[in-house]
Amino acid sequence: MTNPFDMLTTYIAVILLSFLSAITTLIGVGLALCFKKSEKGIAAGIGFSAGIMLVISFLELLPEAIETSGLGTALGAMFFGAILIFSLNFIIPHIHYGKEKGKLPWRLKTAYLIAFGLILHDFPEGFAMANSYIYSPALGWLVAISIAIHNIPEEFAMAVPLVLTRRKKILIVLAVLSGLSEPLGAIFGLLACSVAPSLNSVFIAFAAGAMIFVSFHELFPMAKKYKRMPYFVLGIGLSLAVYFGLDFFL
Repeated sequence: MTNPFDMLTTYIAVILLSFLSAITTLIGVGLALCFKKSEKGIAAGIGFSAGIMLVISFLELLPEAIETSGLGTALGAMFFGAILIFSLNFIIPHIHYGKEKGKLPWRLKTAYLIAFGLILHDFPEGFAMANSYIYSPALGWLVAISIAIHNIPEEFAMAVPLVLTRRKKILIVLAVLSGLSEPLGAIFGLLACSVAPSLNSVFIAFAAGAMIFVSFHELFPMAKKYKRMPYFVLGIGLSLAVYFGLDFFL
């Protein structure tokens, strides 16, 4: 029988780790205030974001799920996660990076819609972190830190339109909502594991599918807009260095 104290300790650790995203949200907003429209920096950040999400999904989450639940079940859960996020794209109003047009009036709407896009995929990231930590605390730490780091360029992209329009109050509100979406996803991850603990590996594969879909559907189109592919590739390389560095220490 599971010790209630150990369970409580695990839940507290997961919630605290999920708030790393709130910290990196502030960092991303701060960078937007400082650098505003650095296309090279954004391109490198996109590459880092895509790289870290894909490497975590393919080298950590999916192998763990396959080892525990089998290849067929893990792949099925992964595809279901991708399909669910794909479906939500038609339900929740948001905008894809790089598809915006217009000048000053557009920027406020763009920031609003990008914020909803971030919430849409920050939520499964929190879900992934929670299930990873329950499966293995070391894996949970790796996923949490990697996701927190990759949030920085995403929040930067959300903040730039509002910085240019000097809408700081709205910027703060949207940043808070985006930063809290990952803790909310972590809470749902904990609830899912408490209701069906035997499906933890399935939830991990599900979260991997969601993160893979976000990388290809949101981040890669954004990279095409800035046309700074050397910096995009540099960002991917940096994400691999960070991942293997974290994996070594954790």
